Amino acid sequence: MKIYIKKELGNMGEQIAEQYLKRKNYKIVGRNFYCRQGEIDIIAKDKKEIVFIEVKTRTNDKFGRPSEAVNTIKQRNMYKAAQYFLFKSKLQYSYVRFDVIEILLKDGKFNINHIKQIM
Repeated sequence: MKIYIKKELGNMGEQIAEQYLKRKNYKIVGRNFYCRQGEIDIIAKDKKEIVFIEVKTRTNDKFGRPSEAVNTIKQRNMYKAAQYFLFKSKLQYSYVRFDVIEILLKDGKFNINHIKQIM
């Protein structure tokens, strides 16, 4: 069993999530957007929606599902960061969505669960 460093695990999860989204015909607009208000792992376009995505990657579910780590504080920070991103990039979209992609890595394989519209 390989032991992952937290940052390495997170980066791997984001790469897996990005490839998954591309296969689903999402257009990647940005990755790892940081600002004082918060951070967003992946920003993508799905048809007419701009989608702000939090990626949570785990090697086991002993502490719960990965998506359970996206609590109300994290959601609020995502919302504030999304507002700033939209303002800064002058993107005009009618619809905005917040998703979580949870990835469970085990024995070199992974399972993806895409949860749409978390808030």
